[in-house]
Order: sequence, then C-alpha cells, then structure tokens
Amino acid sequence: MVRGMNLRSVDLNLLVALEALLRERHVTRAAERVGLSQPAMSGALGRLRHIFGDDLLVRTAKGMQPTPRAEELLEQVQQLLKQIERVLENDVSFDARTSRRKFSIRMSDLLGMLLLPNLLDDLGKQAPRVGLDIVHLPPARTVDALERDEIDVAVSMGLEHSHAISSKVLFGDSMVCLMRRRHPLARKTLTLENLLAYRHLKVSMSPTDLRFVDDVLFRKHLARDVALNVPHWLVVPYVLAGTDYLAVMSGRLARKIAGNTLIVKDLPFASEPFDWSVYWHRRHENNKAVVWLRKLIFDAAARSERPIGHSSRR
Repeated sequence: MVRGMNLRSVDLNLLVALEALLRERHVTRAAERVGLSQPAMSGALGRLRHIFGDDLLVRTAKGMQPTPRAEELLEQVQQLLKQIERVLENDVSFDARTSRRKFSIRMSDLLGMLLLPNLLDDLGKQAPRVGLDIVHLPPARTVDALERDEIDVAVSMGLEHSHAISSKVLFGDSMVCLMRRRHPLARKTLTLENLLAYRHLKVSMSPTDLRFVDDVLFRKHLARDVALNVPHWLVVPYVLAGTDYLAVMSGRLARKIAGNTLIVKDLPFASEPFDWSVYWHRRHENNKAVVWLRKLIFDAAARSERPIGHSSRR
C-alpha cells in the first residue's frame, strides 16, 4: 500500500473491487463479478486511483489495460484477500451450508471433465453459496501457488514438491488408445506396428503422453507421427470422430468421452499405471474448510467412472 496511508480510512471492500477490476480489465464486468452497479464500480475505481496515486487501468485501442503498478498489485491483492477471508471465516466458524467462500483449485480440463459434474452436484446440495475458481497451471507453477497460498488444493500427478506439501492419491489411471468406431483398426488387434502406421492427435499440455508413451517408444528407438498437437482435451472426440487419427490418453477420460462414436483399446506395449492425486499445503492440514473441500473432491472422484453415453472396449 501507499506509504503513510491510514488504514482506518480504507474500506476493505475496495480491495475486492480492485481485484475484480484488475482481473476483468472492464468496469461493467468487474461490477457484475462482485455484485455492484456499474456507477458504484466506477466510483470505486476513482477512489482506488486516488489512494494509489496511479491510473491503474487506462483506456487503449484494445480496451482497458493495467498500468505497470496495477500488474504489480494484482498478485499482492489476491494473496491479501485470501488471508483476510481465512481470518474472517476461520477453521471453527466455517459452515458449508451458509459459507460464501470461493475456493481455488488447480485442475486441468481433463480432470475437470472427470470431476466437475459430480463436484458441482455435491456442491449444490451441501454448499449452495460456495464458489469454485478453477485454474490450470503447469506443474512447477502449481507447487509455487500452493506454497504462496494462491490456491487451496491442486489435483494433478507426479508433482515434485517439498515436505511442506501434503498429497493423497485420488484414483489410479492408465494410458489407452482412442479411435473412431469406423477406424480401419477398430476390428483388429492393436499392434505396435499398426499403432505407429497411423497419424496421431496429441494434447501438448498433458505430461502423461511424454512420460508414459513417448518415453517408452523412444527407448525402443520409435516415435509417433503426430499430425495434430492441441492444448486442450475438449476437441479430442470431435477430431477423432472425423479422422483416422489415433489418440493415446488417460483411460478414465477415454471411457468418459467414447460415447457411441469412439472405441477404446489397450496399448500394444507395457505402460505403467499412474495416479492422480490431491495436493495441499501442510498449513491447511486440519483447516476445517480445506478438509471439507478435499472430502468433496474425493467423493466426486469415487463416482467419476460413470461414462458419458455408452462406451465400448475391444
């Protein structure tokens, strides 16, 4: 904050407004995010500019853009709001039924597809006012976010971390091959030769491809012909349905999205099974709210094997 500022003169609600403005970079959207009117948010921006002696957001041809000072403030404000939230809603007072807390969870779109439907169903029944902020961070950034209290928990795999981070296995998984039902290999035994004879779709954000497939092939002095590299899993079933590409992927996700147009096959080589885990900082080991959140995730995971539609395996 500004040196010499009298904290008694600062409305803490302004920090909420500041965080929304810096994230949305748009007065109206920021107002909607925190439940204020547009004039009230504009007034808050004016007060914040006065407090910090900086424009914070400036209008450009590309819309409102943060000043260098504003970019410095965003991370600090987010951490401060989390700390205030935990002070006001401490371990003893947390009640899921009435809480309005927003939890931050690191989760990829793959895990989101597996967990979020059940998670949101349980959330609606147990904690109708609680919100979730889902973020997808790379592994090293995930550990850093846990240590800096930027996220409450992370759902990931194989994270390298210090003793300050705790973890518990959520569920096991293994790699499989997914293809369309009309694929030339659909009625054949999948061999290493025909696996490599066809072009592949690869999700570049997934560490599982490299660790459990490409590394295995590399040790055999082999490699896949990757025709398409994409950053997200959402497009996978649509691309496979219209091509003869193959996708090697999480068996849990493959069975979830196979439906009536795709089929799942075992890989023609040994691929080690792996675990998805929940990670949290030890400082929250016995925090009532975070313990509740972890249980919610584990309960959702227990029902995650239910497929979307009917899947077939050959």
